Amino acid sequence: MLYAFISTDVDDSLPRRRPAREAHLARLHELQQQGRLILAGPCPAVDANDPGDNGFTGSLVVAEFDSLEDARAWADADPYVEAGVYRETVVRPFRKVLPA
Repeated sequence: MLYAFISTDVDDSLPRRRPAREAHLARLHELQQQGRLILAGPCPAVDANDPGDNGFTGSLVVAEFDSLEDARAWADADPYVEAGVYRETVVRPFRKVLPA
């Protein structure tokens, strides 16, 4: 089943994001290689692809897992959690309708 991971950053998260980014992306690349990643990316704090020093307000990931428990465990092990980037991550079952 697909799950949506909706993460909200702490205030001024950019200095915490930078050192943990490589490890965070490595986990996403692993999901991609397994054919389980639908989409992933950060939410810029301003209306721009590159927000510069304004940073990000959170992230969105949609990926396939066997269960909600497995999805939650994956989210809890994210390097951004350990680095204190995310204030919270909500994990919800997700049903893709479009594009087909």
